[in-house]
Amino acid sequence: MSLWKRLLDLAGTAFHHAQHDAEPADPCAPDPGDMEFAAAVVALAAKMARADGKSTLDEAAAFRAAFPIAPDERPMFDKLFALAQETVHGFEGYAKRIGKRYVAKPCLLEDVLDVLFAVASADGAITEGELSYLTRVAELFGFTETEFARISAPYFPDRAPDPYTILSVSIQASDDDIRKAWTRCVAENHPDKFIARGAPIEFIKAAHEKTAAINAAYEQIKASRKQKMRASNSPESGGSRMNPTNVYQNAPAGS
Repeated sequence: MSLWKRLLDLAGTAFHHAQHDAEPADPCAPDPGDMEFAAAVVALAAKMARADGKSTLDEAAAFRAAFPIAPDERPMFDKLFALAQETVHGFEGYAKRIGKRYVAKPCLLEDVLDVLFAVASADGAITEGELSYLTRVAELFGFTETEFARISAPYFPDRAPDPYTILSVSIQASDDDIRKAWTRCVAENHPDKFIARGAPIEFIKAAHEKTAAINAAYEQIKASRKQKMRASNSPESGGSRMNPTNVYQNAPAGS
């Protein structure tokens, strides 16, 4: 059973197995029995739905899709969701507590952001108010602007994200460092990893989108570097062989 589902089913006793029945520790899971975390995630999602001044049934449904809730517990969570979404005020306190408690588990905090993005995009588009909310939550979670740009990129397919940002590397990075970053990012976001964790379908869907964005960024960087190398060695450029690092140092972001 998914650790996420256990948490939101409030099945506290499910975390007190005998040692031989214990499941392997999940580095991206909340602490066993952390009901405050469960309540905070529900509140953040509910307030996310209110960030653009209105809430829709699609947004509430998106949250339920991300976190399957046991039928007998649904009335309680529906009540909490409705109460929390009456106003956007107070969300910073929830975000601060989660960010502080799980500062050593950035993958868990990224999972929470994915849930909030799913709620925000459920009604068709992410508004400026919702993006501002998400940006602030990410800041309180301890994510940098570059990290937030990487996390948010799959949710804005109409934009052209900087491929170096997607891989979390500098434009001056060597080809070998680029390849290592690509390998690391794919490993961290591969859908199989989320399937093994028993993550909800919305998380697995997000993992597919992120992996596709990571692969596209890597291919874009490789193609751009090859093109610049050919241009620097062409007769028109004098045939000089420039240091690749210098070639890319002055290249515009996203090239």
